[in-house]
Amino acid sequence: MIHSELLKRVPLFEELSDGELDALSQVALLRTFPKDRVVIMAEEEGDSLFVIHDGQVKVSIVSEDGREVILSILGEGNFFGEMSLLDGHPRSANVTTTQETELLMVRRADFLRFIQKSPKTAIKLLSVLASRLRVTDRKIEGLALSDVTGRITQTLLQLADEQGVPTQEGVVIKDRPTHQDLANMSGTTRETVSRILRRLENQGYIVPRGRDLLIVGTDLKDQVQ
Repeated sequence: MIHSELLKRVPLFEELSDGELDALSQVALLRTFPKDRVVIMAEEEGDSLFVIHDGQVKVSIVSEDGREVILSILGEGNFFGEMSLLDGHPRSANVTTTQETELLMVRRADFLRFIQKSPKTAIKLLSVLASRLRVTDRKIEGLALSDVTGRITQTLLQLADEQGVPTQEGVVIKDRPTHQDLANMSGTTRETVSRILRRLENQGYIVPRGRDLLIVGTDLKDQVQ
């Protein structure tokens, strides 16, 4: 059984009472997945909600020409698998770990029974889903209307918004995606990402720090066209 204090650190469940947390802990499982393990495959049947306790995953689809298109990078406290959980349809995307990852798993039948008794969780879930739809709309608009610099910049700003850590210098994206992953998120090539990141660094918008990336101030938004 998972301790209720662990569940309370997950934003989706943070407003639950101690009794509700205890009830959820009775039906939640904790599993560890190694790096590069496929957790969910598109079009397969799904019956579980996954919450990231520790680690990181990428959500992606494969285009008609075989290219991977990364829709989002999710870190600690985020969740996935909710669409199949709610409508019972096959999974809509692939989810793969980008590092060793601990996931909380709740089966569909258990979760549906739980949210019937916990309207707060249902409302929080709807709020997060609406936010994700807005992000998807912006991504589609960016791919259609922005130049390549704008698309890469939007991707960095999205990562900063979703998982960035504010500091006095700016926002730090910890363990940022690889250049290839950024390319797959922005609809371009790894070489183009490398070139544009160097230019943004030379202009003082970003500062690489090993696997982390510092976004300096708010001026980077000016690069979205």
